[in-house]
Amino acid sequence: MTPILILSGKGKTGRRVAAQLDARGVPYRLASRSSEQPFDWYDESTWADAVRGADTAYLAPPVGPTGLARAGKFVQQAKGLRRLVLLSGRGVGSPGRDVAVYDGSLELESVVRASDLEWTIVQPAWFAQGFSEDFLRYHVLAGEIRLSAGTGAEAWIDRNDVGDVMTVALLDESYAGETLAISGPRTLTMPEIADELTKATGRPISYVDLDPEAHVAELVEQGLTREDADAVRDLFAVIRNHRSEYVSDGVQKVLGRPARDFTDWARETATTGVWGGPPALNN
Repeated sequence: MTPILILSGKGKTGRRVAAQLDARGVPYRLASRSSEQPFDWYDESTWADAVRGADTAYLAPPVGPTGLARAGKFVQQAKGLRRLVLLSGRGVGSPGRDVAVYDGSLELESVVRASDLEWTIVQPAWFAQGFSEDFLRYHVLAGEIRLSAGTGAEAWIDRNDVGDVMTVALLDESYAGETLAISGPRTLTMPEIADELTKATGRPISYVDLDPEAHVAELVEQGLTREDADAVRDLFAVIRNHRSEYVSDGVQKVLGRPARDFTDWARETATTGVWGGPPALNN
């Protein structure tokens, strides 16, 4: 069997896809800057060798408008591939989209659909693991989630559910030509997220609603480039503008089981010590 190519294979979702393929005995090849065969989104000279010999690929694009544009150019040059599963995001192409990041995601999806590849596009909600594996973890540790999400809600999804759906989409060709929207089983606002994390950690955690431009200023002060800070603001604008307050049934459709609830995820994650200290005992 030709190995499945996992682009950005050491990323958060790529690692989960690799683990699932391992469990099934399916061969795969990781492609990243540090892999045996280097792959760099910003160095086109690495693209052809990384793709050579692959039939199917999983693509998790870089963050931000520039990265999304690079991924689109890669798809247009991906000679030899037959199938592609793209990690995108919910809200792409929805009426009234109003942020540059989602314009870039829509353009990337359009490039994939217009390609000669057999494609599947997976559109997840925001990842619950953002609070344990990504930059939101530091907000939890500080006891303040400082974001510009307003009063909007999101149907946060367990990244493990995303990896499971991606794996099925890669292996089951009946999903070719489909766009799969996936999410957790219910929507939660940021104050509700803060309450869930308070219960899970046993420490008070609050939500501070920032003005969008104040949010950008804080991110730049923390070391992000202006482009990356704008991209983060624009992503949270989707929540702030109440455009993501819905539940998608893709997990049930693909896996035949419900998506994992945020409460269950937070309680289990607290036991790992990632937030420093034992979980609350009154859960």
